[in-house]
Amino acid sequence: MTKRDDRHTRAVQPAKPKTLKEKTLAFLKEFGIVFGAFLVLNNFVIASFLVPTGSMENEVMTGDLLFVNKFIYGGTSPRNIPFTNVRLPWFKVPGFRDVKRGDVIVFVFPGYRDEVEPEEFTFYLKRCVGLPGDTIQIVNRVLYVNGTQASIPRNMKFSFSPISNPQLADERIFPKGAPWNEDNYGPIVVPKKGMSIPIGPENYQAWEVFIRREGHSVRLKDGVVEIDGVPATAYVVQRDYLFGMGDHRDNSLDSRYWGFIPKEDLVGTPLIVYWSWDTNIPIYNIFAKLASVRWGRIGTLIK
Repeated sequence: MTKRDDRHTRAVQPAKPKTLKEKTLAFLKEFGIVFGAFLVLNNFVIASFLVPTGSMENEVMTGDLLFVNKFIYGGTSPRNIPFTNVRLPWFKVPGFRDVKRGDVIVFVFPGYRDEVEPEEFTFYLKRCVGLPGDTIQIVNRVLYVNGTQASIPRNMKFSFSPISNPQLADERIFPKGAPWNEDNYGPIVVPKKGMSIPIGPENYQAWEVFIRREGHSVRLKDGVVEIDGVPATAYVVQRDYLFGMGDHRDNSLDSRYWGFIPKEDLVGTPLIVYWSWDTNIPIYNIFAKLASVRWGRIGTLIK
């Protein structure tokens, strides 16, 4: 019998049992692979989003859970430490296409009108109605973009019958000091990178927070606007911006109230409703929670 034949006649030796250390390392390796894959998918491909308000009704309802397409505009690495307001350095990968007017978008909330930074890191959901360089105007609730009436979303609605008087200014409106209201707004140009904005004492309060959000110091001293300590009569915009509105037009705090959306803060666009229930019912009341499931919403495509 040859040595080769002798090897084939030997009994197969049972595998040596793994030690606790080896089992632990194997588990950690598998967990790391699964967790890493989850992070890649969640940050660059698709993520879940819970709708907390009714500003997009009836296209999107409060309590809808959505899958959000993140790779369409280009996914990013994590922007904050999960469950905290601590921001992280982040990077973005190229997307498949640019944002379009009419897209429903998820984005990082830039903060309220008078905030340079928001108190809490959170995501918002609105419809993009204006792109960089567009002129936005609302006349008696009718939206115009670049002088042309905008297309009407399939589920757009109003809850309040009276239209606000065009002469009645809402002190909450953006920009600060503007003589407009939610039903009669603008015209205003959505900032575009490289655009020059005249700046002076007469419009200082309207653009102060915007300039600070772009990372500059600005002040009004002796009737002269100073940007980074240098007298200025104009400001050159450094980023592209969007204008967002809710489909439930008079129940939406949107760009009319807190300003422009930095294009770089886009997260994605919602695809489909995968679950929907009443968020006001606590989870410990499980039977009532399950009874509130809106089965007819599951599988709804967002447009």
